[in-house]
Amino acid sequence: MTQHIACELHDYIEVACMYRYQVRLILKDQSTIEGKAKDIVTDAEKREFLLLETSSGSQQIELITLNKLEVLTPGARFSEVKFSDAVC
Repeated sequence: MTQHIACELHDYIEVACMYRYQVRLILKDQSTIEGKAKDIVTDAEKREFLLLETSSGSQQIELITLNKLEVLTPGARFSEVKFSDAVC
């Protein structure tokens, strides 16, 4: 069965994409990635990814690998979201 993040956390990612927020992602392995949130995409196995435009091009980050999302865009509607193992 494919894992998904909690629905309320999914909403924050959708807002970040809608407003094209500049974000810093901290993954569960503690690595970080910065870029502009563009879209949420789903693959054939129904895994969900955040499409991020980075300085080195587009990257797809699987949503279940997220630990924290920090918004770097000034005046954004939220500044930080912490993810857990909760599912939708």
